[in-house]
Amino acid sequence: MTETIQIGNQWYVAAAAARADEQPHVVKCDDSFALFDRHGDIHPWGAGEQGLYHEDTRFLSHAELTLNGVRPMFLGATVKERNNLLIVELMNPDLVVDGRLAVPKGEIHVFRAKLLWDGACYEHIRLGHHGLEPVDLELALRFDADFRDLFEVRGTPRAKQGERHAPRCGDDELVFRYSGLDGRQRASRIRFAPAPSAWDDRCARFRLRLEPGCDHHLYCTVDCDIEGQPRRRAESYDAAFRANAEARARQSGEQCRIASSNPLVDRWIERSTADLAMLTTELPTGPYPYAGVPWYSTIFGRDGVITAREMLWTDPSLARGVLASLATLQATEQDPARDAEPGKILHEARKCEMAQTGEVPFGRYYGTVDATPLFVGLAGAYWRRTGDLDFVRFLWPHLLAALRWIDESGDSDGDGFVEYARRTPQGLLQQGWKDSHDSIFHADGRMAQAPIALCEVQAYVYDAKLGAAELASALGDGTLATRLFAQAQALRQAFQQRFWCEELDCYAIALDGDKRPCRVASSNAGHALWTGIAAPEHAARMARRFAQPDFFSGWGLRTVASSQARYNPMAYHNGSVWPHDTALVAAGLARYGHTDTALTLMGGLFEATLHFDQHRMPELFCGFHRRDGEGPTLYPVACAPQAWSAAAVFAMLQAVLGMEIDAPRGVLSFRTPRLPGFIGTLELRDLRVGAASVDLLLQRHDQHVGVQVMRKGGPLEVRVAV
Repeated sequence: MTETIQIGNQWYVAAAAARADEQPHVVKCDDSFALFDRHGDIHPWGAGEQGLYHEDTRFLSHAELTLNGVRPMFLGATVKERNNLLIVELMNPDLVVDGRLAVPKGEIHVFRAKLLWDGACYEHIRLGHHGLEPVDLELALRFDADFRDLFEVRGTPRAKQGERHAPRCGDDELVFRYSGLDGRQRASRIRFAPAPSAWDDRCARFRLRLEPGCDHHLYCTVDCDIEGQPRRRAESYDAAFRANAEARARQSGEQCRIASSNPLVDRWIERSTADLAMLTTELPTGPYPYAGVPWYSTIFGRDGVITAREMLWTDPSLARGVLASLATLQATEQDPARDAEPGKILHEARKCEMAQTGEVPFGRYYGTVDATPLFVGLAGAYWRRTGDLDFVRFLWPHLLAALRWIDESGDSDGDGFVEYARRTPQGLLQQGWKDSHDSIFHADGRMAQAPIALCEVQAYVYDAKLGAAELASALGDGTLATRLFAQAQALRQAFQQRFWCEELDCYAIALDGDKRPCRVASSNAGHALWTGIAAPEHAARMARRFAQPDFFSGWGLRTVASSQARYNPMAYHNGSVWPHDTALVAAGLARYGHTDTALTLMGGLFEATLHFDQHRMPELFCGFHRRDGEGPTLYPVACAPQAWSAAAVFAMLQAVLGMEIDAPRGVLSFRTPRLPGFIGTLELRDLRVGAASVDLLLQRHDQHVGVQVMRKGGPLEVRVAV
């Protein structure tokens, strides 16, 4: 029975089985990622998304290792801490030849190590013989490549496909080829060292004689070739391993190191750090966190900006890379087919076949209403965090173009609010972060009609205007700074008047095309706390509202309160829990002094990680109420890892500590810092502010946190307000 999980308008994930049935092992490097089963194989069963992908095309759809025609027995598997190496350990079952037991169970140990590097998958297979007599056996590796576009794998039908050519075998190579409808040739080139003993259709066979106490080594490389894309391939598995490890080490070189008194918190932080490192791709413009695996392993504007904002205090280089990349991709002309308008910031970019042929509109697609103000807001926050005025000067023309879009195309009716309405039938119907087709509705469940002004988007615009005013002042344009500040204050006043819903104790989720408020209690309102547009008296009421059981599931904040129409704990956006959303609301609560509620939300997410595989925070999970003795309910096709979910822990730590960094003035401050009850001490090592760096020890007491400076280098003032 096919289950359809709606995530957009016609762009959805169709799942024949939940990914939660058996979580695949995920490995990613730049524009390549792979999903393996626990044996290290690739099979079409389950949710059907396993495979080796490059630029959103599946270059390997089947890969299976057998011994004498039988699948080995599973012992264990793990993805190493930095997410750059999958280790799988197997052993032989009883192997029978001509009716007799030839190799008893457990005599042969099979070790598999897989990694990705520069558009290729490298594997090392080691067989160890622990018996007393020599054995002869056949190891076989069977492959197939369907070259399906990722949107096909997600469930989008195609009227026509390109041509798959018959596989070709050489002495040590098997090649699958595909001629795409976009005119590009793609090939999966599978090489072995040593060469196979024989080829059988799509299967490489190795006839081996194993001596007791000896190891036998095999190496397999799968190159993902796209016509016109030359690459510098590693010559061997060992060379690829070294290059991959060096790249990971460079990524983490300037990050603040965090350690707590709780090993389980450390596992959460370490897993989040590793997931972000894996998802981050080094582009010519700098590092960019791809949104998530498998469905969103590419540039997303909104996701990249929010992830960078969550990580800003610990690693500002990510924000610089995101800002630089999005600036180069900023729309410069009207293009209704892509929902593009001058100054608008990208929603997503794809390189796959269906994007190139126009079967999906996401080659460069701009159908997002929030990425543009979020982009400007991140620039302001980056300036405060780093004091990097040279980079601000580079960004300034792009920021001015974004501000023009906010005031003109973004507010086409001139009412002071930024609205959206798609311009192409192929585009996304809803263009906020909740982009399911049914996510914006009225209290009675009726869908809101466009143009729609989202609650959180006005909050982002407020933050953008304030941040841009600060940047204008730093660049010496006091007149523009004054005008932007005044616009922000006018927006704040109008926002209170039009969006506040007295009966809900929170802001409306949106105004519809007739300027009627959609009186729905949703987590969107909490984003108004995050940016500071909310009135303090409203913030106090929202803090109490978010703590109520119809909003707080016990694990996190529901996207829609369970008392509202269209609530469904299994829906993508109408009642599920999104960790990044919970983290931003927690940050907003702490901003207004409601840190106790923020600590409650943080505690729920922490306890949820104890039930997730590898302590990995998924894209979302179901919004069912917490039950004693049970963990959170997984969402069937959630991405794991997901960048802004991985970054949530860092945003919440900063929030409850009341940490603010003012690099231009050389000040690191803590405003009424708090730590949750499950963290006694927290160490921050090599926190860099401009040319200075500092090591801090934070000690939790009953209602406050002591801050001890263990080391300080360079000009930096540390302030603590209890």
